[in-house]
Amino acid sequence: MTSYSYRQSSAASSFGGLGGGSVRFGAGGSFRAPSIHGGSGGRGVSVSSARFVSSSSSGGYGGGYGVALAGSDGLLAGNEKITMQNLNDRLASYLDKVRALEQANGELEVKIRDWYQKQGPGPSRDYSHYFKTIEDLRDKILGATIENSKIVLQIDNARLAADDFRTKFETEQALRLSVEADINGLRRVLDELTLARTDLELQIEGLKEELAYLKKNHEEEISALRGQVGGQVSVEVDSAPGIDLGKILSEMRSQYEVMAEKNRKDAEAWFNSRTEELSREVAVNTEQLKSSRSEVTDLRRTMQGLEIELQSQLSMKAALEGTLAETEARYGAQLAQIQAVISSIEAQLSDVRADTERQNQEYQQLMDIKSRLEQEIATYRSLLEGQEGGLVGPRWPCTPARKPRHLPGRSGTLRELLSAGGGGCSGERRRPGRPKTAPVRVPVRDAPESAWSPPC
Repeated sequence: MTSYSYRQSSAASSFGGLGGGSVRFGAGGSFRAPSIHGGSGGRGVSVSSARFVSSSSSGGYGGGYGVALAGSDGLLAGNEKITMQNLNDRLASYLDKVRALEQANGELEVKIRDWYQKQGPGPSRDYSHYFKTIEDLRDKILGATIENSKIVLQIDNARLAADDFRTKFETEQALRLSVEADINGLRRVLDELTLARTDLELQIEGLKEELAYLKKNHEEEISALRGQVGGQVSVEVDSAPGIDLGKILSEMRSQYEVMAEKNRKDAEAWFNSRTEELSREVAVNTEQLKSSRSEVTDLRRTMQGLEIELQSQLSMKAALEGTLAETEARYGAQLAQIQAVISSIEAQLSDVRADTERQNQEYQQLMDIKSRLEQEIATYRSLLEGQEGGLVGPRWPCTPARKPRHLPGRSGTLRELLSAGGGGCSGERRRPGRPKTAPVRVPVRDAPESAWSPPC
C-alpha cells in the first residue's frame, strides 16, 4: 500500500489489485509530477496531483497493480476522461478477478495441504506386540479346526464301525439261521434214516422169528418122524435109497440163513453207504459253505475297511476344502478392501491432478492477464512519464496554488491537458534515471475544482 499526505481534500475511487492493492485517480491542489507505483506484491499503483509532504511505500506478496491519473475536471474532460474511467473500471474488474482467483487458489492449497495431512501416512504405530497374540490365536483356530476335523473323522469312523458291526451281526445271524436250517434238514434226514433202520430192524426181527418158527417146525417134524421110525420094525429090504429129509431141511435152513444174512448185510451196507454218502455230502457242503461265508466275510470286511477309508478321505477333503474356501474368502475380502482403497486413492489422485491442471490453467490465464495488465500499465507509465517531462520544475520553492481554468469539452493529449492548467514550479527537469515516487490514491470522478500547483 502506498500513501501520501496532501493539502487539498479529494474524493477517492479505489479498486483492489492483485493481492489486495488499489487503483485511484485523484485531483488535488498543487501538482508536481504524475507518478506510478506498482508493488511487487502490490498494494497499489496510483498517479496523483497532490502536494506531498511525506510519503511511505510498501509492497506485499501477490503481484497487484494500480493506476491513477491526477487532474481536475479542467484537466480531464470529455472523451479522454470517460476513456480513462472505462480503463480504470476494466483494470479494477481484472484485478478483482485476479484477487478472487488467488484467494480461491490459496484456499484450495490449504485444503489440499489439510487433505494430505489427513490422508497421508500418519505416524507409524507399532503393532508388533500384537503379532504374537495374532499368531497364537491363529494357531489355536487352526488347532481347533484340526481337532474338529479329527472329531468329525472319529464320528464318521465310529458310525462306519457301527455299520460294520451291524453288518457283521446281520451276516452272522443269517449264517446262524442257515446253519440251523441245515441242522434241521440233517435232523430230518437222520429221522428218516432212523425210521429206515427201525424198519430194517423190524424186518430182521420178523425174519428171525420166522426162522425160529421154521426151526421149531422142523424140529417137531424131525421128532415126529423119529418117533414114527423108532416104533416100526426094521425090515431090511434091498431097495433104492430113500430121500433124506433132514438133509433137505438142513440145506433149506442153511439156504434161508444165508439169504437172511445176505439181506441183512445188504441192508446194512446200503444203510451205511447211504449214511456215509450223505455225511460226505453234508461235510463237503458244509466246508464249501464255510469257505464261501469266510470269503464273503473277508470281502465284506475289506469293502467296509475301504468304505471307512473312503469316508475318512472324503471328510478330510471336505475339511481341507472348507479351510481353503475360508482362506480364499478371507484373502479375497482383504484384496477387495485393498483394491477399494487403491481405487479411492486413484480417484482422489485424479481429482487432485484435475484440480492441479485447472489451477495451472487458471494460473496461466492469470499470468496472461497479468502480462496484459503490465503492458497497459507500462503504456500508462510511458504516457505519464512522457507528459511528466514538460511539467517538472524546480523542487523548491513552490508557487502559491491557484484555481485552474475549467476547460469544458477539451480534448487532447495528457501533456496538453496538464499544460492548460498553468502555474507550477520552475526548476530542473526530472531525469530519466530518477526513482519514481509513490502515488496518492486520488479519484478522477467528481473531483472538485481547486487551486493547484505542481508538486515540488
